[in-house]
Amino acid sequence: MFELLKQGFLKTFIRDNRYKIFVEGFKNTLIITVVAAIIGIILGVIVSFVHSLAENARDKRQTTFGARCLMALDRFCSAYVAVMRGTPLAIQLMIMTFIVMSGFPNKVLVCCLAFGINSGAYVSEVIRAGIGSVDKGQTEAGRSLGLSQIGTLKLIVLPQAIKNILPALCNEAIAVLKETSIVGMVSVVDLTRAGDLVRSRTMSPYFTLMSVAVVYFILVFGLSKAVGRLEKKLAQSDRH
Repeated sequence: MFELLKQGFLKTFIRDNRYKIFVEGFKNTLIITVVAAIIGIILGVIVSFVHSLAENARDKRQTTFGARCLMALDRFCSAYVAVMRGTPLAIQLMIMTFIVMSGFPNKVLVCCLAFGINSGAYVSEVIRAGIGSVDKGQTEAGRSLGLSQIGTLKLIVLPQAIKNILPALCNEAIAVLKETSIVGMVSVVDLTRAGDLVRSRTMSPYFTLMSVAVVYFILVFGLSKAVGRLEKKLAQSDRH
């Protein structure tokens, strides 16, 4: 058994410097995941803020030019969320690669944008739910202190909402990490594509695919543990 594992390791990683393929794939997977997560959070915050401000304007029945522009922007954001959630990510990735950014040389960047834009739709819904979970008295308190609507959201409501939605944001980051396995469809070498390339050369799927699965598991497990520790620290700060 040990000899078989040794031979599988040598054939998969050492022979012909095949480990370099895995290193490249691992690097691209991390880059796409991190950049897409950052883009997703930025877009999610913007969309959720627009929705909250537009909802507040509707509640107060504001009819100013600024309020009408805000409501039009909210409708655009709602359409964006509906399209991103209603179409497969693989199709979005191919549209971004072969239509929107056709001929762009950096395919990794294209993948980052496609995954980030898709993630932003889901993050916006998570943040919107988190904002809704914060007591409205907090908003009223912020307004009574002279803060603007945006300032109240940014300084009072959002920090409290983040604590409530941290597990959901972690799940979204994990989903992005695992979804990067489809970037091989547009000829980007990620961890999954690297495993597939090596498997086609070694004709030995077991060791290659199991190695890729183990790496994904370690990444997801590590991210979950890190978020778990952060949640505990936030809970301790609340008690103090």
